[in-house]
Amino acid sequence: MTKPPHAGSEGASAPLRSIPEASVARLAVYLRKLGEFAEEGADTVSSDELAAATGVNPAKLRKDLSYIGSYGIRGVGYEVAALVHQLERTLGLNHRQSVALVGIGNLGHALAGYGGFGGRGFPVTALFDVDPDLVGIHINGILVEHVRAIPQVCVDRGVTIGMIATPGQAAQGVCDLLVDAGVRCILNFAPTVLQVPGEVEVRKVDLAVELQVLAFHVARKHVAAAEQTVAVNGHPVNGAGGLLS
Repeated sequence: MTKPPHAGSEGASAPLRSIPEASVARLAVYLRKLGEFAEEGADTVSSDELAAATGVNPAKLRKDLSYIGSYGIRGVGYEVAALVHQLERTLGLNHRQSVALVGIGNLGHALAGYGGFGGRGFPVTALFDVDPDLVGIHINGILVEHVRAIPQVCVDRGVTIGMIATPGQAAQGVCDLLVDAGVRCILNFAPTVLQVPGEVEVRKVDLAVELQVLAFHVARKHVAAAEQTVAVNGHPVNGAGGLLS
């Protein structure tokens, strides 16, 4: 369970309460889509419209939004601007975020060069590596510094989130440096499990695992199609995922 950051009295419409992790992830999706609605000039959106646009069941969407104290108006829906404000406050986007990226290999270089983070409220303000061919260059106007500078640079630039894209064997040491610098939220792309103090939040992104999950769904669809063919024809089909006589 996740508790939204306390927003003080400004526009507070709901007491601090726990929000399931799955709901937090969906709130971020709602916010992105609401931003698109706002750009299109929409003033209001119904729960059915927002649910359809985000691929979520309307009842689940209403439940998610109830966690932040937003219930909409019957026959009108939700005011887009007000809901965006509530979501940003709940997700902590009304506070300044500053991101440090450690590891400027193939993946890290792509992450460092991606301009979308800043536009979503997560500017990358520090880059680190140990490769002498990388240390000293600029990516998107940011100097790549040696990892030994992590403690001082992260403090100086108020880094709140660290992204680790190093090889697995280097990730724990990098993580320790970030934690010692006061970073309490880490996004880990390295193929390893990080050991952190209880007050540090770690989110792991394993692209290989995600591909394996998708491969499972592909295989399941093939099996389902084969079973349907068997049911229609009344006899097994060669290569039908083990459905051989």
